[in-house]
Amino acid sequence: MKTQNIVATLSRREALYGLGTGIGSLAFSSLAQAENIHSIGPHLTAKAKRCIFLMMEGGPSHIDTFDPKPELAKRHLQRFKRNGERESAMSSGERYFVKSPFGFKKAGKCGADFSSEWYHLKNYADDICFYRGCQVESVNHPTACYHVNTGNRFGGDPAVGAWITYGLGTLNENLPGFVVLPRASYPQGGASNWSNGFLPAEYQGTPLRPEGSPILDLNLPTGMTRGDQRGNLDLLAQLNKKHFQQRPQQDELKARMSSYELAYRMQMEVPGILDIDGETEKTREAYGIGDLKTDAFGRKCLLARRLVEKGVRFVQAYAGNWDSHDYISRAHGSLIRSVDKPIAALLGDLKARGLLEDTLVVWCGEFGRTPDNGIRGGGTSYGRDHNPKAMTMWFAGGGTKAGHTIGATDDIGAEAIECVHHIRDVHCTWLNLLGLDDNKLTYYHAGRYKQLSQFGGEVIKDLIA
Repeated sequence: MKTQNIVATLSRREALYGLGTGIGSLAFSSLAQAENIHSIGPHLTAKAKRCIFLMMEGGPSHIDTFDPKPELAKRHLQRFKRNGERESAMSSGERYFVKSPFGFKKAGKCGADFSSEWYHLKNYADDICFYRGCQVESVNHPTACYHVNTGNRFGGDPAVGAWITYGLGTLNENLPGFVVLPRASYPQGGASNWSNGFLPAEYQGTPLRPEGSPILDLNLPTGMTRGDQRGNLDLLAQLNKKHFQQRPQQDELKARMSSYELAYRMQMEVPGILDIDGETEKTREAYGIGDLKTDAFGRKCLLARRLVEKGVRFVQAYAGNWDSHDYISRAHGSLIRSVDKPIAALLGDLKARGLLEDTLVVWCGEFGRTPDNGIRGGGTSYGRDHNPKAMTMWFAGGGTKAGHTIGATDDIGAEAIECVHHIRDVHCTWLNLLGLDDNKLTYYHAGRYKQLSQFGGEVIKDLIA
């Protein structure tokens, strides 16, 4: 469509919404061009410039991944003592201790613990900082996901990535500052997990489609040239500017106006970034691309590396279905194998390119899991329930204490007992590594200054090199 035809055939409203589909709609949730980005700037000397957040939605079991509990093998299928009752053999309707179906091995010079299903990641044990002391508050998936992702169990607040891009801005004006790589089905709680919340609309995470083209309408329609598109955008900008001057409080309109320009620039840069077919066969194989078990998450991890390499500030990649209430051997075994090779390749790739030192990689779910479960199927289908009092997360790069395991849980993995911190302290530490002070990174909303930690927290110095 030529510029002159817009005026003849479309109203201002129709032009606005017509250009707001596909890539324009996607870029609505992206950062605006550099001169319009409002960033606080670092408060501290940053150890990391960028972040990759590997979110294992559903709650991976610390007991079956990185926190072995030999005591559970001794108590396997024994019933809990209640009111002085004697432990007895298994009976229907009761709860019993459940041992891990996996063996554990020490890895690296640091001797970190890895369950037997981690064939590849254990090779990077000395690059990882394991933290076993984190606790959260919710045992409900949506509220727990919100808590980890936004600091607020009830949703509506900005995601960690939104806060970080609000504080630091983007490293590449042609790309979004905060990109999300979700599963085909969104995590529990939906897109609120990467919302801008009460921050300006341009700080919302930009999700890329997990199937098909990651971005719709990335290429120009047949018959349209870059000159035609530039003319359309210039005309639309004039109309929108006039409209916005009369409605300066319309934050979403301002973000939409900026998104058109970002979308225009993205059309030049994004296709090359998304084209992982240009990677060498060796690299693709390292990430597990082409293997049915690892292809989906392998593509996310490789794309995450390509995005941060090109200047995206914060990338979040989701792997789901970790909610193993039964058949934990089969379920967790399959899930670990689906992410093991891709994550190992990501760490190795970042390290080889000199990016790991100033890229913070974070791995966690929304909570840990219990050392016990109800028994079903004659005792053959045992799994684990939700546990907010004990969870393992790990960090790599970005100034974290590589080759260390910080904190501990009790002898059955039911509760953190050493270096115990609430998730708000993890968030404060996260910001600190990127040069941001949680107490200074605030935004005035609903009558008070708000922050990621909600009401303040402390930096976990044990995690920082």
